Amino acid sequence: MIKPAYIVSFILFFPLLLIQTTIVPLIAIDNIIPDLIIIILVYYAITQGQIYGTVLGFIYGFLFDIITGSLLGSTMIAKTIAGFTAGYFSSENKRDQYLISYNFALIVLLASLIESTISAFFSSVSLNTNIFILFIQYALFPALYTSSIALLGMIFYPKRRLF
Repeated sequence: MIKPAYIVSFILFFPLLLIQTTIVPLIAIDNIIPDLIIIILVYYAITQGQIYGTVLGFIYGFLFDIITGSLLGSTMIAKTIAGFTAGYFSSENKRDQYLISYNFALIVLLASLIESTISAFFSSVSLNTNIFILFIQYALFPALYTSSIALLGMIFYPKRRLF
């Protein structure tokens, strides 16, 4: 039997993709945009487990590549590895601790940094670009922006605590 959380995570992707592709570019800072999809992917990877996070990352990435017309497989592999990494933090004993503390933003930062780095590797057009500048501009800054959005989202989480 399919869990309701599985269906919700799949259905939630489409409005989030619509927001990601239409509204989020309006809040871009020097062409750096946050990735809302990675935030929800990290949430489901922590709550449902590593295997679910990996499979959901694959599905989210595949659908993102198909719908947006980006290079097929680039977002798919990036989100799969990000979901796999975020799934490491899925523990029945510490699940609530990760979701209600600032650890969630740090996990989002890690997963987003991995996802952005892999995406930057695939989307690098010029081979003459310095790899350090490529990492800073296309991986670190979007990851920091995404984790700051996750921090703002934590304010609305009902069981939030400061420490």
